[in-house]
Amino acid sequence: QDWEHRQEEDTLLIERILLLVRNVLHVPPDPTEEQGVDGDASVHDRVLWALHISGMDDLLKFLASAQVEQQWALHVLEIISLMFRDQSPEELAALGQGQAAAGHREDTQELETLRQRELAEKRARALQRPSRHSRFGGSYVLQGLKAIGDRDVVFHKGLHNLKSYSHDLGKETRRVPRRRQA
Repeated sequence: QDWEHRQEEDTLLIERILLLVRNVLHVPPDPTEEQGVDGDASVHDRVLWALHISGMDDLLKFLASAQVEQQWALHVLEIISLMFRDQSPEELAALGQGQAAAGHREDTQELETLRQRELAEKRARALQRPSRHSRFGGSYVLQGLKAIGDRDVVFHKGLHNLKSYSHDLGKETRRVPRRRQA
């Protein structure tokens, strides 16, 4: 029910349920009573699992995030702090990353080996090439383009400049006086 339509009894019932959940979670652990197998869930963990199965954790998340239910915020905060009572922050942070962390570690190791191999290849290539740079870009014969006579054009620039080639390359443009311009 919306808070406008709630009776006083409904509000008291909600508060009593929240207090009951808080009190159940507040019970301290008794190691002499909980003599289970290593890795077995404690009583506190089983209570948390029962709350999860019943859907109470979703209700608590709703009460914590809903703007109109702010009156229950402190009760919910206390319940959540009791839910995480026996957990350390490091355990909680590492809990969801078990499989992902192993995969991430493998990926980072693989990337690191690839990076090392690439750096080694780069060093080997640097040692093989001479220390002085030759400015000679090469000479190329452009077949199909005729120069003076019947010979093909010889192009003395790099191949990346080939697209901008024209027969007028290197020639000075004639300046036409203004009054004779078209």
